[in-house]
Amino acid sequence: MLKTLQNLDRRWVFLAMFLAVAIPILAKTVFPEVVSKQAKMVFDAIDDLPDGSRILLSYDFDPASQGELLPMAQAFTRHCSIKGHKQYYMALWPLGSPMVDLSIDTIQSEYPDMVYGEDYVKFDYKTGGEAVIRMITQDLRGMFELDSKGVSLDDIPMTKNVKNIQDMDLIINVSAGDPGTKQWVQFAATPFGITTVSGCTGVQAPQMYPYIPEQLAGVLGAIKAAAEYEAAIDEVYPSINENPKAQEAKRRMGPQLVAHSLMIVLIILGNAIFFVSRKRGQA
Repeated sequence: MLKTLQNLDRRWVFLAMFLAVAIPILAKTVFPEVVSKQAKMVFDAIDDLPDGSRILLSYDFDPASQGELLPMAQAFTRHCSIKGHKQYYMALWPLGSPMVDLSIDTIQSEYPDMVYGEDYVKFDYKTGGEAVIRMITQDLRGMFELDSKGVSLDDIPMTKNVKNIQDMDLIINVSAGDPGTKQWVQFAATPFGITTVSGCTGVQAPQMYPYIPEQLAGVLGAIKAAAEYEAAIDEVYPSINENPKAQEAKRRMGPQLVAHSLMIVLIILGNAIFFVSRKRGQA
């Protein structure tokens, strides 16, 4: 047995890893998620607001980070929609605008009673990064005279009485880098005390944690936190729990859990083989 394991063709290991990833994906396996403190903080920041509150959502990521960040962005959209919050969408990244369109498609398909201009609105991408944030904290129309459809903000019910983003009850930023959460913290949350939550990539999350709880009310780090956030929403809103499209982050955790478990088993097995072989004088 020991000799067989020592001489095992590595292609069997590759096949095992392939199956560990492929089977949960094909079976759409969803494992239970325990809601962490961070995910609960983000959930509460949105859920504790009175229905119909104003929320600015900035999607500062592109298709390269879509696999990690889009599920949490969609979860934010569904949570805000079921609460009846007014949603103001924008992007500091040029390819963030198509990501916003995906959330708007979700609103239109899953919440058809919501009306554009009354319940949600989209602003076009503007170049400038932190300069855009600086401007809209003082004068929204100084940066966005029109919405993405070319309609004056004065003619849109949900924007005509908004002077700047200090009128927002919450900022939600989904970020893959710069400009992103750091700039929103520096130029909006800190100087004006606007409550802000962030969803970001795993490599970016450690940079955001020091801002909690003063500058940030919560942070979702990577797809794991997105799955926990989905679980938090599911516990309170059964209608979202019954929506298979709203379980994407949890589905993506399935192959990760199985593959990581296999890796741990292989590491333990490999070390066991090494120490037994050394004991027998074969290594």
